[in-house]
Amino acid sequence: MKWILTTRGAQHLRTTRVPSRGSGAQRTRAVLLTRRDLNPHTGKTRSRGAAKAGGNQNQHARGFSACFASASGNSRFVSMAAAGATMEKPLLAQTELGTPLYDQVKDTTDKVVPSLKELLGELNAELTVLEESVGGSGGVSWETLVVPLEKIVDRLGKTWSVVTHLKAVCDTKALRDAVEEVQPEQVAFSLRLSQSEPLYRGFKAIREGAEWNGLSEARQRIVLENLRDAELAGVALQGEEKEKFNAIQQELSKLSTKFSNNVLDGTKAFVKTITDKAEVDGLPASALALASQTAVSKGHEGSTAEEGPWVFTLDIPSYLPVMLHAKNRALREETYKAYLTRASEGEIDNTPVITRILELRKQQANLLGYKCYADVSLAAKMATLDQANQLLEELRMASYDVAKKDMEEVKAFAKENGFDHELKHWDVNFWAERMREAKFDVNDEILRPYFPLPQVMQGLFDLVNKLFGIEVEAADGMTPIWNKDVRFFKISKDGKPQSYFYYDPYSRPEEKRGGAWMDEVVGRSKVLAPEGTEVRLPVAHMVCNQSPPIGDAPSLMTFREVETLFHEFGHALQHMLTQQEEGLVAGIRGVEWDAVELPSQFMENWCYHKRTLLGFAKHWETGEPLPDELYQKLVAAKNYRSGTMMMRQLHFACTDLGLHSDYDPAVHGTIYDFENSIADKTMILKPLPEDRFLCSFGHIFAGGYAAGYYSYKWAEVLSADAFSAFEDAGLEDDAKIADTGVRFRDTVLALGGGKAPELVFKEFRGRDPSTEPLLRHSGLTAATA
Repeated sequence: MKWILTTRGAQHLRTTRVPSRGSGAQRTRAVLLTRRDLNPHTGKTRSRGAAKAGGNQNQHARGFSACFASASGNSRFVSMAAAGATMEKPLLAQTELGTPLYDQVKDTTDKVVPSLKELLGELNAELTVLEESVGGSGGVSWETLVVPLEKIVDRLGKTWSVVTHLKAVCDTKALRDAVEEVQPEQVAFSLRLSQSEPLYRGFKAIREGAEWNGLSEARQRIVLENLRDAELAGVALQGEEKEKFNAIQQELSKLSTKFSNNVLDGTKAFVKTITDKAEVDGLPASALALASQTAVSKGHEGSTAEEGPWVFTLDIPSYLPVMLHAKNRALREETYKAYLTRASEGEIDNTPVITRILELRKQQANLLGYKCYADVSLAAKMATLDQANQLLEELRMASYDVAKKDMEEVKAFAKENGFDHELKHWDVNFWAERMREAKFDVNDEILRPYFPLPQVMQGLFDLVNKLFGIEVEAADGMTPIWNKDVRFFKISKDGKPQSYFYYDPYSRPEEKRGGAWMDEVVGRSKVLAPEGTEVRLPVAHMVCNQSPPIGDAPSLMTFREVETLFHEFGHALQHMLTQQEEGLVAGIRGVEWDAVELPSQFMENWCYHKRTLLGFAKHWETGEPLPDELYQKLVAAKNYRSGTMMMRQLHFACTDLGLHSDYDPAVHGTIYDFENSIADKTMILKPLPEDRFLCSFGHIFAGGYAAGYYSYKWAEVLSADAFSAFEDAGLEDDAKIADTGVRFRDTVLALGGGKAPELVFKEFRGRDPSTEPLLRHSGLTAATA
C-alpha cells in the first residue's frame, strides 16, 4: 500500500497563542543542546538496547588496535594542551580539531563544577549583549541574530556534553555529584535562552521582513523551527504560568538523571556466583569463559571457564546466553525476574519517578494549551498522533496472528521434546532457540568465530567506501580518549578529511551504562570554522556494549552485535557526511525525530547482503570464509519469529504513546495496570504480575523517545523502502549500486535538517514511501494478503 506523508515539520505553527511580545525558542536551539541530554524530553541519545558485559578490560584491545595502522604521527593536529600539558581548566580547553580533553577532565572532576559555573557566567553575559543588540533600533539580520546565537549554543552544548558523555561511559560518584550540583544552573540558562523575548521577536522580524525571500531553504527552516519551538518552550506563558513551567523543567531534568542512575545501579546490583558445574549445563563455552573472566575481575582468581566459579550479571552478553541456553530452569527464572524488575524496589525504585515524570509532562502540555504530552512531542515530528497510531495498528494487524502462530509452534516443539510444564516467560526464548537450531542448524556460537571485531570493522569501512566513495582510516593519537580501548578514526573523500569519530566498543559494567548510541562531539559549521579553514569538520562518537575479548581471542561478535555496529555507524554517517554548512541544521541537527533512524536502520540491511557479509566474515583463527551453507542458514533464519519481534517493538511503541496520551491514573490504575491493558492487544504471553519493565525503559524516561518510540517503526518504513532502491538497481551490479549510493549520500546523508525529511526522501526515491518493503523484508507480506 502507499504510505502518504503529510508535510508538516517547520511549517506547523500554532500562532494563535503567541502574544506580540513572546518568549523564547527552545527546541531548535535545544537541538544543539539536547542532543547531549540537556533536556529530558528531547535529548538525542542513540540508544538501541545493545549489550553490557563483564570482563577483564586489560585484554580488550587485543586484535582490535592491531587491525589498523596507527596514525599517531598525525599528532601535530593536536594542541599542546591535548598532547600532554596539564590544563588548569581542561573542561574549557580543546584540541585543534575542536575535540575535548577527555582524559584530563576524567582525572580532574573537582574542576568540573567551577568550570561550568564560569562558562555559564560568560554565556549569560553574552546572551545579555545579544538581546540588547537585536532589541535595539538597528534592525535584525541573520548575521546579528543567528550567527552569535549559534556560537553561544555551541559553547554550552559542546562543554556540557563532555560531562554527560563521561558520566555515561565512566560513571563515578564525583561525576554524579558534579552533574547534580550544576544541572539546575545549566537548565536555568537553557530556559532563559529558550524564553528570550528579544530573540523570539528577532526571528519573527526575519520571517516577516524583506530578507525572508532571499534566505536559503536551510535558513528558512531554522527560522520556522525557532518560531514553532518558541511555542513549545512556553512563549505565551506569563507570570505564574511561566514560573510553573520552568520549575517543572528543572524537576524533569533531575528526575531523568535519577531514573538513569537507578537503572545503572539496579543492573549492577545483581551478581550471581555459581560453583556447581551442573548448574551451568547447556551454556556455551563463550558464555562460561565470560562468566569466568567476570569472576576473576571480582576476586575469584582461580576461576576457569571449565571448572568455575562463574559470575553472571544482567549485562546483555551475560544475561542472554543464560536465557537462551541454560538448561537450569531455576537459573533462567531467577535471572529473568531480576532483569525484569531492575530499579523497581527500595531506594532505587523508579515507579514514583515514572509517575511523577508523567504527571509533570502532562502539566507542561496543559500549560502550553495541548491536551496531552504526545501532542507536544509530535508537534515537531513528521507524524501526527493519529498517523503514528494508524501505522502501529497497520503493523499490528499484519503481525499479531503471525506472532500467535510463533508461540504455538514453540509450545508444540517444547512438548515434543519432553517439556511437560506450562511454558513460562523464562522458557520461551530457551525453547525458541532450540527450535531455531533444529530448523536452521545455526546459532550465535556457531557464527561468533567468523565475526572478530577487527574484520567486521574493516568490512564496514569497505562497504561505505563502495557505497559512498569515502575512506576510513585509523587516526589514534590525534586526540585524547577516555579509555585505553577507545579508537579514533578519520573519514576522507577524494583525499580530503571530511570528519572524525571515536569508537568505544566494549562493555564496562562497573562504570558504563548499557545500550549502544551515537552522539555528536562537534558539528559541521561554517560559522565556527577554525581560523584558516572554510568549515569546521564534524566529529562523532559511537558507543557499544558488545562482547569483550576473552583470553587470547579478539572480541568475537554475535550477529546482533554486528547489526548494532552497522546501525550506530548509520547514525554517525548522517552526522559526519553532511554537506550542510548551517550549523543549526547540519548532520543530525534539526532532523525530525521520526526520520532520524532512517540511515541507521538502512545500514542494518547490508549485514544480510551476501557479498558484503562474506567479504569480512572469516574465521578468526583459520581465515576460512563463512561457508555458503552457514550464510544460507543465517538468511533463512532472518525472519524467524518475525511476528513476535514485530509485536515486541509495537508493544513498546503503543505503551509509550498511550502513557503520553490516554493514560489517566483515576481511570486506568497504576502504570503497570495500563501497560497490561496495552498488552492485551500486543502480547501473546501476557506480562507477569511482578513485571516492572517500565522501570528500566530509559528510552522514554531518560532519553529522547518520550511519545516517540514509534519513530523506530516509522523510520523503518523509510529505511526499508530506501534499501529497496538498491534492490531495484540490482544488488550485484557494482556500478548501479555505487550510483544509488552516491544519490543516498547526497540526499539522506548530506542535507541534514536543512530540508524537510519527506522532501529529502522523495528527492532520493522519486516518490512517497511505501510499507510494502518493510513487510516484505520482515516476512509478513503474506499475512496481509
